[in-house]
Amino acid sequence: MKRFNTITLISLVALFILYSCGNANKNTKPTGPATDTSTVHVNIPAFNEDSAFYFTKKQCDFGPRVNNTQAHDKCAVWLIQKMKSFSANVMVQKGQVTAFNGTSLKIQNIITSFNPDKPFRILLCSHWDSRPFADEDEDASKHRTPIDGANDGASGVGVLIEIARILNQHKIDVGIDIAFFDAEDYGEPKGDTEHQSDDNWALGTQYWCKNPHIPNYHANYGILLDMVGVPNAKFTKEGTSMQYAADVVAKVWGKAASINYGNYFVNQQTQAINDDHFSINHLTGIPTIDIIHHDDATPSGFYKYWHTLQDNMQNVDKKTLKAVGQTLLTVIFEAPN
Repeated sequence: MKRFNTITLISLVALFILYSCGNANKNTKPTGPATDTSTVHVNIPAFNEDSAFYFTKKQCDFGPRVNNTQAHDKCAVWLIQKMKSFSANVMVQKGQVTAFNGTSLKIQNIITSFNPDKPFRILLCSHWDSRPFADEDEDASKHRTPIDGANDGASGVGVLIEIARILNQHKIDVGIDIAFFDAEDYGEPKGDTEHQSDDNWALGTQYWCKNPHIPNYHANYGILLDMVGVPNAKFTKEGTSMQYAADVVAKVWGKAASINYGNYFVNQQTQAINDDHFSINHLTGIPTIDIIHHDDATPSGFYKYWHTLQDNMQNVDKKTLKAVGQTLLTVIFEAPN
């Protein structure tokens, strides 16, 4: 995960003004879907946070998942095999993309489908690669060292693998597509002013948007997970999500509040982010939101170990994985309500 999105900032000003009256107190409880008594109540499976934690750790055990490395290749094999154990509909999209410095990167986008015949579809996604540069580390000598990316990448994938396991065991009435996108975090390192561009990030996602795994693929909406493992995380209503899919934000935050996870999914609107969801919204038209931790106390606005060597399993919390996973299951099993 990358940078604040300057492309959409101007267009968001008017939107923020429209929402400001309802957000004068950023700690107020979400309204809307959480108070909708017309929602059909169904049995929601329990999300297993221990399982999600294991899936997150397993990715990190391979080492930094940097493109063109053995660790990356070995993790890809494991991810594909694991998803095939939960669904017969797994597609591996292989391709080549070019990094900011001209390096050719081999990528593998891994897409798993449930109920491929259902017209109503939800896209769930996360990136599975990890950052090749610890360029936010306090130790400047480590700035070209790859990171584990336990929170930034692996946590979102770990949650989605657990959801896939549950979907394999429980019948649902909608279609679900789970995409693990590659080469998201290979953007230019901090201080490189020569190659700066928003297009340097989310390379695997951009590739998929321009070359969908199914011709004319479309989902009713999408949900991106990025950095969803921090202890006591706060997931805010991020600007790009609000610009393109405010109704989806309201749905997800409302479901979270309804199952007592409003302390994680807070009613605070924050600046737009250039993440995978920007490419999906911009290039495919699928309204997609980003569930991403925001920290007001750091200069970056991200968690304090973002793009450092301390983004490891010691800083991943099972309770946060549970909050995100159980919220997503509630959205899925109560869809399209």
